[in-house]
Amino acid sequence: MTGTRELELVELVSADGVGCGTATVVAAHTAPGQLHRAFSVLLFDGAGRTLLQRRAAVKTRFAHRWANTCCGHPAPDEPAAVAASRRLAEEIGVRGLELAEVGVYTYRAGDPATGRVEHEYDHVLVARVATDIALAPDPAEVAGTRWTPADELIAELARPESQQEYAPWLSGVLQVAVPRLSDIGLN
Repeated sequence: MTGTRELELVELVSADGVGCGTATVVAAHTAPGQLHRAFSVLLFDGAGRTLLQRRAAVKTRFAHRWANTCCGHPAPDEPAAVAASRRLAEEIGVRGLELAEVGVYTYRAGDPATGRVEHEYDHVLVARVATDIALAPDPAEVAGTRWTPADELIAELARPESQQEYAPWLSGVLQVAVPRLSDIGLN
């Protein structure tokens, strides 16, 4: 599954998020990397915990690292929320959520293990769910899941010794999402 997605098209964007072309996933992530549209989803429960996933070993970028609930790339001209809902169902087995976009996080990060580069204009989407929500992670995508208090996770991500455990975008995505949770009735 991961290999097939590497050939799908993503939307290249300017620094302000305006579409300016397309590339395959693999081409967009080949060094030095091309800025392209992406999304990151964070699911929160009523206790302020967020659902993390551990990326599967077959991931071409940052395998085995803990990351936000779900992430991916919308197809060109596909709304981020539509793509995010599709990927939540595919990766985690969660369907039917109303996702709220709370901002954008732009970043660049090179994976030392594969040489691939993430350079993403990342739409951050959130939703509140019950802690006992039924999960059905796809083992080809997800090596594990866990609920973690958002405030503890932010503190842990600030420690240099924990950097190799987490996807490099997770801290920035949380910094976009957490201050906005009360604005959309999630805190």
